[in-house]
Amino acid sequence: MEIEYLIIDEWLKGKMDVRNKESLSPFILNMRFFATILLACSISFCCAQDQPQAYILKSIYFGGGSYYIDDYQLDELKQLIDSVADIRDYTITIHSHTDNIGGAEYNEWLSEMRGDAVIERLLNLDFKSNQIEKRDFGQFNPVYDNRTWEGRRRNRRVDIIFWPVVM
Repeated sequence: MEIEYLIIDEWLKGKMDVRNKESLSPFILNMRFFATILLACSISFCCAQDQPQAYILKSIYFGGGSYYIDDYQLDELKQLIDSVADIRDYTITIHSHTDNIGGAEYNEWLSEMRGDAVIERLLNLDFKSNQIEKRDFGQFNPVYDNRTWEGRRRNRRVDIIFWPVVM
């Protein structure tokens, strides 16, 4: 089980290149699928009840071609931050995504803008820039099916992953 968690951890932190699927073993692909389900559902993956939480995930969704964060989602982010003790001691990983509409270069730019917009909001909420790491995926590595309207809508997001700092 430790290997499975390590693989998920490496993938979530962006240290594993999942775009080169041929180089990944079937076991890792299964674990990538498991991690993708966790991300897709915006649920928090927890260890045993007597252990600290492994991470907290919050997804921010965007309109097509937009990097504007609406008030509703900003309020939800603030509520999450207010509900977790010592959350400003966490490190944060930002994963920004787009759908496949438009070219790869445009989607790379849009992904960067979405990630930067979320980082700006976090900085305004008293987080420090040195505790935030960003990874822009653009249209690559979609969780949902970009052939459907619903899939494209759900791929237009930034995942904010809060990692507790273990001392």
